[in-house]
Amino acid sequence: MFDSITLGQYYQTDSVLHRLDPRVKLVGTFTYLISLFVVKSFWGYLLAAMFLFVMIKLSNVPFRYIVRGMKTILFLLLITVCFNLFLTPGEVIWQFSIFKITREGLSFAIKMALRLSLLILGSSIMTLTTTPTQLTDALETLMKPLRKVHVPVHEIAMMMSIALRFIPILMEETDKIMKAQIARGADFESKNIVKKIKSLVPLLVPLFISAFRRANDLAMAMEARCYRGGEGRTKMKPLVYCAKDRVAYFILLAFFVVCILTRIFL
Repeated sequence: MFDSITLGQYYQTDSVLHRLDPRVKLVGTFTYLISLFVVKSFWGYLLAAMFLFVMIKLSNVPFRYIVRGMKTILFLLLITVCFNLFLTPGEVIWQFSIFKITREGLSFAIKMALRLSLLILGSSIMTLTTTPTQLTDALETLMKPLRKVHVPVHEIAMMMSIALRFIPILMEETDKIMKAQIARGADFESKNIVKKIKSLVPLLVPLFISAFRRANDLAMAMEARCYRGGEGRTKMKPLVYCAKDRVAYFILLAFFVVCILTRIFL
């Protein structure tokens, strides 16, 4: 049931993206997400889609495995498209009773669907090609200037790393609890909303208990290892930029400049 959730999961293989510095991938992901809001025309979205397709090929992660994560946002995507399709004023091209589709609404709905899809797929590439530990190190390094204003950079990075690690663990735990409850006669497929809400109680209670127990075990393990925050800590594998990382930064800059040009001239 939860096989379609790829967020926070790492796909272990050897590829160009896997070997890149995690800081490059983090900056690249944010640059790509910003570019999706920079472009406004279909040519811009086509450019973003082509760039993402090349990154997927370079990652050596199966395309079906990446697209599987889209199943979890289909409902949100459908609601967003419907709202933009029927509630955007403009030139009416189809109308039935109180429902009407405008030319502007159709264009805006298609662009919004493309933007959300590319946003999810682009974010998935980063988590699939980067381990949570690497993401933590990259985030902590990039946020290091904030230490001068007393921002707990290491603690923030550690919390994000733990959250990413817990996502697949909690999904697996939820799947186990659901199967156990189904074996005891629980009905999670009922179309009655009241029954469906009641059936969630025997699922959520043991899930929360398990999550708090895991959090407590993790805290005790960190205390036993004398963890006291990031002050004075060193890294076993310090991050060092290589030639391929500089080339990746140049490609990202070129891509972002082209996105700006498409917004201006197209």
